[in-house]
Amino acid sequence: MDLGTVIGFLLANILVIGGILAGGEPMAFVDIPSILITGGGTLGAAIMANPLERTKALPKIIRKAFFADPIDLTGLIQTLVSFAEKARREGLLALEEDAGQLDDEFMRKSIQLVVDGTDPELVKSILDTEIGLLEERHAAAKSMFDIMAELAPAFGMLGTLIGLILMLGNLDDPDALGPGMATALITTFYGSYIANVLCIPISKKLAYRSSQEILSRELMVEGILSIQAGENPRIVEEKLKVFLSPTMRAKMEEKKQEAQGGAA
Repeated sequence: MDLGTVIGFLLANILVIGGILAGGEPMAFVDIPSILITGGGTLGAAIMANPLERTKALPKIIRKAFFADPIDLTGLIQTLVSFAEKARREGLLALEEDAGQLDDEFMRKSIQLVVDGTDPELVKSILDTEIGLLEERHAAAKSMFDIMAELAPAFGMLGTLIGLILMLGNLDDPDALGPGMATALITTFYGSYIANVLCIPISKKLAYRSSQEILSRELMVEGILSIQAGENPRIVEEKLKVFLSPTMRAKMEEKKQEAQGGAA
């Protein structure tokens, strides 16, 4: 579970709802027709704008935003360095058994290509193509929430216009003007809520998740090609550390020194 996503989502909702409750009339913000116009209209238009297969994957996409595990880049570097050490001692064929035990399909495929003696340029071409296609799939999933973020305020305004039309039809009843105006504006509130509390944050989090996954795969490609070239494991480690932030590099170095001290 991504605590940052969950905490941020709960905090936004608690503060918005708290502000409504502080106003003293929470039921004034509950209007079923407005919910149907804004929520239903946004969802329906988003379904129309996307392939059905992508729409069916919507629950999975949302789950990825909230519950995906963070990628451990330092652990990935350590794994690749250990493979480099083994390949240097026993040869590339010795990695075949280790590759079969990997959970990550991309790394498993990468090592298998190297073990099979595939030309380095072809290995890079295959893996770069797979990374590019992955990036396109991530962008397509993110686009669903971008579309809903655009549509929700528009449907909120549409609901407001509907409410105003109905209100203007009752101008002969002055007592109905205030409640009518409030009902008309609620749809705008719903549209802003859907866009700013749900769709835009999820879209941003999916973009971050995509960038991290792409970074991890680029790191794998660099490491696998270095192993195939027979480079020194220390050189492999230094090359892969480039993918880490300065803070992560420092933490990795501290763990390495602690491990060496414990071994001594």
